[in-house]
Amino acid sequence: MSYKNTFIKISEDSEVTSAVTPLPRNNKPTIASIEFDLIKHNPYKYTEADVQFQTYLIKNQIESNSFDEISKQFFQKSKACFRASPLVKKYGWGIHYDDEGKLALYDVNSEEYEQFLHSDQITLLNGMCSKRRGK
Repeated sequence: MSYKNTFIKISEDSEVTSAVTPLPRNNKPTIASIEFDLIKHNPYKYTEADVQFQTYLIKNQIESNSFDEISKQFFQKSKACFRASPLVKKYGWGIHYDDEGKLALYDVNSEEYEQFLHSDQITLLNGMCSKRRGK
């Protein structure tokens, strides 16, 4: 499932006050750094599924001539939507889905981020919280 005309706000329990660029750890790309690079450097080029699959390939260093089969296997299991992405949970990036479901990132402190919060043209969703709330 992918959203259209939707903006995912940073998680309510996010501890950042401005967006942070996720960096590789131990010279290896992290899921957050891969997602960031794909979306930030290619705004409105990829759908959520595109980013998820490319992230999987890069993270696992998969090079193949049979991407159709790998893709089929990859998408057999359901995937968490980007409300659970570390970009919204930990790094301060809002994610906008355009009317085709293609993605772009917006810094929580940007004017554009603020405009999305007040737009009646899109659906607003919260990023998922990182911590469970006690009862």
